Amino acid sequence: MKELIRTHSLPMLSGSGFDYLMMEQMNALTRSFQDWYDTSGSEAKRRSRGKYWLTFLTLKYTGARLGEVQLINDSTDIDWRSYEFKIRTLKQKSPKNPIRSIPVPPNVTSDIATYLMAFPDERGKVFNVDQGNFRRVFYERAKEAGIPKDLAHPHILRHTRATELLKGGVPVTVVQDILGHSALTTTAIYLRISGQEAKSILRDKGFI
Repeated sequence: MKELIRTHSLPMLSGSGFDYLMMEQMNALTRSFQDWYDTSGSEAKRRSRGKYWLTFLTLKYTGARLGEVQLINDSTDIDWRSYEFKIRTLKQKSPKNPIRSIPVPPNVTSDIATYLMAFPDERGKVFNVDQGNFRRVFYERAKEAGIPKDLAHPHILRHTRATELLKGGVPVTVVQDILGHSALTTTAIYLRISGQEAKSILRDKGFI
């Protein structure tokens, strides 16, 4: 594990005005979380760790805030056929759309369904995790993955999701809806890229 940490302890691409994880860092963090869950051992520990793993996955793929994920009721807020979450938007005084639908990869809802088959009494409570404990676990997993301390917080997943969606060509207005931003200018911040990234993009597109 120590060798993995050294391999994936990579610098953040800076200059954009916000922090996010590079793909290698995100992969290392995901592996750290999954290994931590897979090696739970006892049933009680697997029950507890499973909720943290599923909260991490949901944060990673929805770009939602931790407080928003904690409000998800897995009995009513997940469309199992369409692989979508209903997220209640926070941090808007008068949101036009207080509830937004966010699609996720099928493996996210599949993992939740598998967890609920193992622990059916957790239905409706999958995302009932203590925020302070989740931040502590996140920091520990990030440290194991070689993530710098200043990036070892749950909100980094929101920045990272927004950045990867925009880099992947998703229209900024769609990303705005996914993140629950009331103003497009807030989402547009993620469009700013570093000089090194700009050079790489221009090279890939054949402009230099």
